[in-house]
Amino acid sequence: MARSKVVPESKKALDILKYEIAAELGLPVGYSQSLNVDTEFAGELGSIPSSSAKKDYWGHITSRDNGAVGGRMTQRLIQRAEETLFTL
Repeated sequence: MARSKVVPESKKALDILKYEIAAELGLPVGYSQSLNVDTEFAGELGSIPSSSAKKDYWGHITSRDNGAVGGRMTQRLIQRAEETLFTL
């Protein structure tokens, strides 16, 4: 299976876009969100590994929601490319 490669210079912009879309969808992830008591308690109980309980943790998000973020990222990137092409 071929994996797509990301241009290193675009990685930060894609991360920003990813978290922007997750915020629009109301998903509890992101660099700006601190851990809440429930996540900390879940880590203590072992339902979320304490080593995974950090700011950039997406393990508690469903596959459907993760796919929605990826799909919206793709839509937005295509939209921006089309806008760039049509303005030339």
